[in-house]
Formats: sequence, C-alpha cells, structure tokens
Amino acid sequence: MRDEMKGAAEMDLAYLDAGSGSLIVQAVIGGAAGVAVAAKLYWRRLVGRLRRQPAEKD
Repeated sequence: MRDEMKGAAEMDLAYLDAGSGSLIVQAVIGGAAGVAVAAKLYWRRLVGRLRRQPAEKD
C-alpha cells in the first residue's frame, strides 16, 4: 500500500501547469536576448581594437 502512495506522490512532482511553462519560456528568451546584447557590445570592442589605425603624417 505504501508503494502505491509513493508512486502517486512522484507523479504530482512532475506536473507543470501553463504558468510554469510560460515562466520557463520567458527565462530562456530573456537569457538569449541578454547573451545577444552582451555579444554585440563585446564584438564592437574587439573589432575596434583590431582595426588598423590610419598612419600618422609627420
């Protein structure tokens, strides 16, 4: 009898309602957007350092 109750309790822990799924989707999209913005900022810094500087005229 205890084994049956244990199995039922485990099933309840696996349930995700619509609100939980929405929260997970928002976290994934927000994380991807944050990574994209950070990559854009660091890409500009990297390219700025690697560009050739115009030769100075004496």
